[in-house]
Amino acid sequence: MKITRIVLGAIQTNCYFVINEADNKAVIIDPACDAGAILDECGRLGVTPAAILLTHGHYDHTGGVFDLKARLDLPVYAGEHEKALLCDPMQNGEYLMVSEVARRGATPVAADKWLTDGEVISPADIPIKIIAAPGHTAGGVCFYLESERVLFSGDVLFAQSYGRTDLPTGDMKSLVNSITVKLFGLPDETVVYPGHGEATSIGVERGGNPIL
Repeated sequence: MKITRIVLGAIQTNCYFVINEADNKAVIIDPACDAGAILDECGRLGVTPAAILLTHGHYDHTGGVFDLKARLDLPVYAGEHEKALLCDPMQNGEYLMVSEVARRGATPVAADKWLTDGEVISPADIPIKIIAAPGHTAGGVCFYLESERVLFSGDVLFAQSYGRTDLPTGDMKSLVNSITVKLFGLPDETVVYPGHGEATSIGVERGGNPIL
């Protein structure tokens, strides 16, 4: 398995490619605003996209979904409690992208598969465990590749930081529980790939993240 990323948009969102090197199929995690750049990167890497996974519904993480799905008809996966946020441009920030709203109209982003806590999915034959991690948003999830000791944390946990909770459906008490109980329960050597910024590890964050 191979993991790579590109950084997209004004908020510098990490879009990840998790690649099954046996057949060069890839899972795209959080396709931010530029579907063209994502497809160009797939071509550069020589991979075939197999699925889109969303850690949460904020527009800086979902902006490329509409065009990617229109061009490739990829299945979209998101947390079961994120339905309302994904479908509401006033809550997920899409209303700020005036030109995009005018182009697309009111068509909401929706998932083909709504994910539940603890279930395991296998897009591109890559086993991925779902960890429900509310706090930054009510339905946010993290993606854990247990065999690889890799966690995609979205905007829940960052290197020496954590997600904001002052946006719609955010809740600090839930965020603290998600990080300190669920994520900090993972092995120290687990590499954490966040939605913004550089990678870290569970051991490093358990030893000094300000959420503590």
